[in-house]
Amino acid sequence: MPEQNKSDPAGEIRRIYFASDFHLGADARLPSREREKLIVKWLNMVSADAAAIYLVGDIFEFWFEYKSVVPKGYTRILGKLAELRDRGIRIEVFTGNHDQWMFGYFEEELGIPVHYNPVVVNLNGKSFFMGHGDGLGPGDYGYKRMKKVFTHPISRWLFGWLHPDIGAKLAFFFSKKSREATPPEERNWLGEPQEWLLQYCNRKISQGTEPDYFIFGHRHLPVDWLLENGKSRYINLGEWLWHNSYAVFDGNDMSVHFFENNGIVVKNW
Repeated sequence: MPEQNKSDPAGEIRRIYFASDFHLGADARLPSREREKLIVKWLNMVSADAAAIYLVGDIFEFWFEYKSVVPKGYTRILGKLAELRDRGIRIEVFTGNHDQWMFGYFEEELGIPVHYNPVVVNLNGKSFFMGHGDGLGPGDYGYKRMKKVFTHPISRWLFGWLHPDIGAKLAFFFSKKSREATPPEERNWLGEPQEWLLQYCNRKISQGTEPDYFIFGHRHLPVDWLLENGKSRYINLGEWLWHNSYAVFDGNDMSVHFFENNGIVVKNW
C-alpha cells in the first residue's frame, strides 16, 4: 500500500528507517540478550522522528508459531514494537530465511503487517522494491529447493506436530551448521559479477522494473551501489551480529548508518 512520508506540525520531515538480520537467539559480537537491549535502544532513538520502520527479515535466528505457542524470549523487542505501534508509528516486517514461519501473531498481537515476498512501495514520491533477499538472483539452487520444502504447507504442518522444544533445538542446530559452513570469503564483497542480489537488481531493471531503491538484507554486508541504469540504487542493510547497520530515508535520499559501531559501506559512487 503506498505510503507518504509525513511531516510533524513544525514542518519537519519524519524519517523512515530500515533494518534487517538481527538474528536474535544467536550469539555473535554480543550475546543475544545484550544485542536485543542494543536494538531496543536503537528503536528508542529512531522513534523520536520515525514515520515508519521496516524490519526486512531475520529478526530472529529461529521463529515458528504453533497454534498456541510462540518462541520463548524476545520480550524486550516485542514489547518495544508493541509500544511503538501503540504510539502510532507504522512498522512492517518481512520474513527471512530464519523466521519465515510467521502465521499471524505479529498481525493479531502487535498490529504489524508481515510480508512474505518482496513488495514495491511509494514513500514521498520515491519507489522502493523491498524484500529479505533470500532465494533471489542466480545460483544457490540447493537453498532454493530447500526453501520450497520449508515453505510447503505439508512441511509446515508436519513440523508443527513436533514438540516446540524439539523443533527449536533442531532449528538452532541446523542454523549453526549453516553459519559455520559459510566460506569466510563470502562475508566480504565478492565483486559485481558475483554479487547475486546486485545481479538480480540489474536483471529487474532490464525487465522494466526501475525503482529508486532496491532494499534487501540477507547478504550481511552494508552496501549502497548505483546500478547499471545510472539512477536506481541497491541498498543492503547489513546485519546486527557484527555491523549494527541500518538505513534511513529522510524524505529525499537514502543513507546507511551504524549504531554505536564503526563500519564501512561498500559503494561505487
